[in-house]
Amino acid sequence: MSDCALSDDALYRLLADDVPAGDLTTETLGIGAAPARVEFRARGAMRACGTEEARRLFELAGDTRCEVRAGSGTPVEAGALLLSAEGSAAALHRAWKTAQNLVEWMSGIATAAAAIVDAARPLAVACTRKNVPGTKALSVKAVRAGGAIVHRLGLSETLLVFAEHRLFIDAEPGATVRRLRALQPEKRAVVEVGDADEVLAWAEAGAEILQLEKFPPDRLAALRERLQAAGLAPLLVATGGVGVHNAAAYASSGADMIATSAPYTAPPADVAVRFECAGKGGRHA
Repeated sequence: MSDCALSDDALYRLLADDVPAGDLTTETLGIGAAPARVEFRARGAMRACGTEEARRLFELAGDTRCEVRAGSGTPVEAGALLLSAEGSAAALHRAWKTAQNLVEWMSGIATAAAAIVDAARPLAVACTRKNVPGTKALSVKAVRAGGAIVHRLGLSETLLVFAEHRLFIDAEPGATVRRLRALQPEKRAVVEVGDADEVLAWAEAGAEILQLEKFPPDRLAALRERLQAAGLAPLLVATGGVGVHNAAAYASSGADMIATSAPYTAPPADVAVRFECAGKGGRHA
C-alpha cells in the first residue's frame, strides 16, 4: 500500500494545525538552517502504516528528502527502520511530531486489525464504519494494511436493515425483502438480527445475509444447525463485541464472516524518533 490516503491540501492542514504561526522555539534559537536527519524506528513488533503520509508531510514542510523503508502493511520487528528524512532542522522540526502521531495511530489500528485477522483465519474480517468522524480515509487504509476488509464505507453503498429501520415498517419480512430486491436488484439484502426468532424469520424471507448482533459463538453454532436443518443457508456475519480474544471461537462456530470496530480503539503503536545534527550525535524522542 504505497498511496497517500490524504491529499496535499489535507496534509497541509495537519501541518498548519500544529504550526499555525511558525515554530517559535526553533526560530528563537536560530537553528532552522542547520542540516539535520531524522529516523523513525519501531519500538516493538507492529504492522506499519501511515509512513507514506509521513513522508509527504516531511516533503511539504520544506526542502527535505525522505525515504520510506517500511510501507503500509509491512510487518516489522522491534528496532526496524520505518523511514528517514534529511533536510533543514526547521523543516524536520515542523513535521516530525505530526508525522510521528500519524504513524503511531495508524500502525496501532493496522496492528490490531492484523491480530484479529490472524485469529479469525480462514474467515474474512470486515471493519465497520464506526471510526472517528473525519478519519475515515486514514482508518480505512489502516485496517486494510492489517489485512482486514471494509464492511461498508457509508450508507450509500449497501442495503443493511437495522431494527431502527424496522420500527417504521409494517410489512412482513418477506414483503420487505421483495421490495429491496425490486428496487435495488444489484444489491443483496442484509438484515441485522438480535435473536433466534428473527434469524429464522428473515432467513425464511430470503435475506441473503444476516448480521448477528452480539450472538455468542455457541448460540451462533446452534443457529447454524437449525438453519441447515431447515434447508436455509444465509451468510452469517458475527458482529458486536468481536475482537482478538474471541475471533477464533467465531471462526469455528459456523460464522461466514466477522464484522468489528475493535481496531479503531486500539492503542497507538510506539515509534521512536531519532534526530541527528550533521557532525554531532543524535537524540531519541
